[in-house]
Amino acid sequence: MAVVGAALALAAAGCDASGDDEGSGSQATTREVTTTRVEVVEGIGREGGFEPRQIYSQLSPGVVTVISLFDGPTSVLEDGGEGGQGSGFVLDDEGYIATNAHVVTKEDDNSAAAERVFVQFPDGNRVPAEIVGADLNADFALLKIDPQGLDLTPLRLGRSAELRVGAPVAAIGSPFGEEQSLSVGVVSALDRNLQSLTRFGIGDAIQTDAAINPGNSGGPLLDARGHVIGINAQIKSQSGGGEGVGFAIPVDAVRRSLSELREDGRVEYGYLGVRTVLLWPQLAERLGIEADDGALVQDVEPGSPAEEEGLDPGDETIDFQGQPDIPADGDVIVAVDGEPLTRSQDLSDVIGRHGEGDEVVLTVVRDGERRRVPITLGRRPLGSGP
Repeated sequence: MAVVGAALALAAAGCDASGDDEGSGSQATTREVTTTRVEVVEGIGREGGFEPRQIYSQLSPGVVTVISLFDGPTSVLEDGGEGGQGSGFVLDDEGYIATNAHVVTKEDDNSAAAERVFVQFPDGNRVPAEIVGADLNADFALLKIDPQGLDLTPLRLGRSAELRVGAPVAAIGSPFGEEQSLSVGVVSALDRNLQSLTRFGIGDAIQTDAAINPGNSGGPLLDARGHVIGINAQIKSQSGGGEGVGFAIPVDAVRRSLSELREDGRVEYGYLGVRTVLLWPQLAERLGIEADDGALVQDVEPGSPAEEEGLDPGDETIDFQGQPDIPADGDVIVAVDGEPLTRSQDLSDVIGRHGEGDEVVLTVVRDGERRRVPITLGRRPLGSGP
């Protein structure tokens, strides 16, 4: 099965956008009304029920369609223009919009931002947007529009750490360009790993059977209270369409990106510089390691903080239970800052929460003995591991 981003590519002639910077049909930029009207939604799901109709009627005005134009000529209706379409949602009354990074960066060059981005509201208003910044490691982008004259319905961010499998969820977005589409389902699984735009995993992702298709990328995944608990990002499919296996970036990961993009326009991640093999109980017993979970150091990047502090992958490897080339005599990282690693909170997840220059203390098992190894993290390069 292929795992693909859920943004929708579209031909320039099908964008329904003119070549001027204001966008086609933008009422907000031509009328004299300058008052921003903000509707704050409260009280959804207070009785503990799941009411998709109420969620949709009250929150869908805050879900937008994002149109991105790449390297095209002055008029997007002339030949040669490239475009992409996804979804997004309103964050606040200042005009900040959340979406996926892959909605506003080119599929074949994810570091290249779209030349122009437009945000289209359910009431027909279409306005230009500025890309404040994109976090390629979390596949998150922050946009900014001029809110004057618009009706804004900000969506409230929830807490993805509180999610449980089986909880009902609703997705709103623009699958295949069909704006304001609602699908419902449940949380199918937690702690999934997604591929980011840097080929570095996004941990703690949410799997759902709510229909997610190309064009849903960047739209909200909502809980029963109408709070955003994820940003719809990818599907796993044999046909290219939604087959009940969709994935959302957890909102808890988005919060860090949102804060740093607003402040600096970029997000820096800490870098340790190791590749590891996940430890499991039978493997730990086979290797004589007194821990059920951890990370076997398989490789250390030259010049990395891990190399500078002497982390060692060892020289010997074994094949065990169908997995080849398992390090057998190297270091095993079992905790970070005193917190034991687990299958759901592995080394990559923990290091990814830190920034460049942060100091962490690794608990490392070497030759059967535990030792504390303080390490100052570097800056994560694109395409690297933890």
